[in-house]
Amino acid sequence: MSETTVQSIYFEKPGKQNTTRVLGIAKQRAEELDIRTVLVASTRGETGVLAARQFQGYDVVVVTHVAGFREPNTQELTEENRAAIEAAGAKVLTCQHALGGIGRAVRKKWGTYQVDEIVAQTLRIFGQGMKVVVEIALMAADAGLVRVGEPCIAIAGTGRGADTAVVLVPANVQQFFDLCVMEVLAKPRLEG
Repeated sequence: MSETTVQSIYFEKPGKQNTTRVLGIAKQRAEELDIRTVLVASTRGETGVLAARQFQGYDVVVVTHVAGFREPNTQELTEENRAAIEAAGAKVLTCQHALGGIGRAVRKKWGTYQVDEIVAQTLRIFGQGMKVVVEIALMAADAGLVRVGEPCIAIAGTGRGADTAVVLVPANVQQFFDLCVMEVLAKPRLEG
C-alpha cells in the first residue's frame, strides 16, 4: 500500500488576507499533480483577476454570483474585473447556485429548508469555503466547463478573497455523491 504526504495549511482566521498564500499553495499543488483546471469563486472579481493572472495558461473558470443575488437587476462582478479575467485567458461562469436555487426561494417564502440548503449547511461545518468549493465544482460541471471524473483545483473563501483550496473530482449536480474531495490544501481553522 502506498501513501502520499500532502501538507494542509490551516489559517488562524478566515478571510481575504489569506488569498495570496492560498493561490500560491494551489499553484504549487497543481504543478506537482499536473492538474491544468482551476476553479475559483469570485463575487466582485478581485480574487478572480488574481487567480486568472496567477494561473495564466491553465484552464481557469471564475464562478460568480447570479445577477440579482444581492439585489434585483444587479451583477456584483464588475465589468472591469470581467474584462481583466477574460484578458488573462480565464472563463467566467455565472449561473444559479447548485446548493441554493429553488430551495432558497422556498425557505424565504415559507421558512422551511429544502435538501439543497441542508447539504449546504452540512458542508459549512467544514467552513464556508469548503461549501463553496464543492458548489462551484458542481456548477462548472453542469455548465460543461470542467470535466467530471478528472481532478481539478477548487479555490474559494469566507466572505471576500480566498482562504480555502482543495483538489477534487467534480460531478454534475444530479450525480452529487460522485463528487470527491481528494485533498484539503488550505482552509481556515474553525473554532467551536
